[in-house]
Amino acid sequence: MFYIYILYSPGYDHYYIGHTDDVMRRLNEHNHPEVNTKFTSKYLPWEMRLSFPVSTERGEAIRIERFIKNQKSRSFLERLISEEGNKDYFNTLVKDVLKKTG
Repeated sequence: MFYIYILYSPGYDHYYIGHTDDVMRRLNEHNHPEVNTKFTSKYLPWEMRLSFPVSTERGEAIRIERFIKNQKSRSFLERLISEEGNKDYFNTLVKDVLKKTG
């Protein structure tokens, strides 16, 4: 299963959105980068604010990730975070985005 995740850097008040098949591994990789040239290495440390399942297909996870990033909206990200645990909200979001982008 692929997930969308949202990280937050409290020291820099910055969000990061990504997709992965292992959320905790990705959080660890962001907080312990092998090289410090990656975007997220500039904003350490990161906290996991949200993750939700999307699909068994990586391509679908990428489409959801792009949709979220294209919103370019902090309030949209914070709305997503506020819906943590609301499976219906995320199921509907994923279904609607895949329908629009498919």
